[in-house]
Amino acid sequence: MAEYNFEGDITNINKRQLQYIHKVILEQNLKADKVVFNSFGQAGDNFGANVKRISIEGENGTMKMIVKIAPVDEIVRKSTFTEHLFHNEHVMYTEVLPKLVALQKAAGVPEEEHLRFAKCYGSQDEAPYEVIILEDLKESGHIMLNKYEPLQDTVVRDILKTFAIFHSLSHVLKIREPATYKCFEIKLRDVWALMSVTPEYTKSFIGFDDVTASIVDNETHRNIVKNKISNLFKLVLKLRKEEDKKYSVIQHGDAWTNNILFKVVDDQIGPPTMIDFQGAKRNNPVMDTIYMIFNCTDYETRTKNFYDWLDYYHTQLDKSLSYFGLKADVIYPKDQLDADVKKYSELIFGIALLTSNILNRDVNETQEILDSMEHSGLTELMSSLANTKMKDESEKRARKRIEGIIASYNEFGFFDHFET
Repeated sequence: MAEYNFEGDITNINKRQLQYIHKVILEQNLKADKVVFNSFGQAGDNFGANVKRISIEGENGTMKMIVKIAPVDEIVRKSTFTEHLFHNEHVMYTEVLPKLVALQKAAGVPEEEHLRFAKCYGSQDEAPYEVIILEDLKESGHIMLNKYEPLQDTVVRDILKTFAIFHSLSHVLKIREPATYKCFEIKLRDVWALMSVTPEYTKSFIGFDDVTASIVDNETHRNIVKNKISNLFKLVLKLRKEEDKKYSVIQHGDAWTNNILFKVVDDQIGPPTMIDFQGAKRNNPVMDTIYMIFNCTDYETRTKNFYDWLDYYHTQLDKSLSYFGLKADVIYPKDQLDADVKKYSELIFGIALLTSNILNRDVNETQEILDSMEHSGLTELMSSLANTKMKDESEKRARKRIEGIIASYNEFGFFDHFET
């Protein structure tokens, strides 16, 4: 297959996947003589993919890549919706993102305003052997922030500007090339909707209701969180049915700390770059903005900045649209944005409760659970997480985050808009 042997950690990589990786390496014209695979990330960072960092040495130079490898085990693939997730990311990297940047270039948008994403060296959308090979952003000075630490105001604003640019380009494409936009919309698969009509999947989340109730400190809060996670799937279907496509965009779908990298410039946190587009789909734009805000910031920072953040997002949306002769007040009026924040707040609340249970766990305890369920699916993993008590520090983090979310929802009056 190659003039070199793959070295390092190539566990759980199928021969067909290795062949594709070799093909992409050959295309780089490095005349590689050494390729080493290393694990990437920590336990809990990547539930739906086997992610590796590969280092390549050759006669014509060296380079590093990030390789996302789909599981081939049928049980795991079915329960994690692997085919759909990898298909979404394939479509985003090979079709959608390049098209959106092409729109910016054609309109003469300054390069510093261009949408940022990792270069894709190759993507194999062949089930069950999917592989996505990306630029290693670490090599260009990008870092991942600590997922346990809340994002601060300046960082949140940088992310909101990125969202505004990303979302604005959906509106532009919808107006300028409606057939292309429709094609992308159809190709991208709503995995949350698929989960919502899969009974064995929805049942696996029920245990999180009890876990969440056991984390919070008082009876009032326990009543507030009651059934909010298990009710997620009904809300997903309801909101999808009620969705006003006039305001919809292609959304990132999972915009939290680990899926946004930052370039460090002169020891300062610089512009963000979105990664991991497996949850991309057509949806209301607030599902990116408030998803990020309530999953990645703390109560104190939200209290000071929440409404300013929404204003800032809308201002940046208008700025990005202006390059194409469009206005945010026409395309997505601020009062519509405010109404959508309230409309989608109940769904975001349930998602934030769920992620507080999962993402605040200590790396070691997450690894223990994953090791014990190596060949199990996501349904079994979710059930195991729901039935495995958090370690003290993890529970403390989760409690603070959940009670902060409850406090913010009280302060912003969002509970008044809940229907369940």
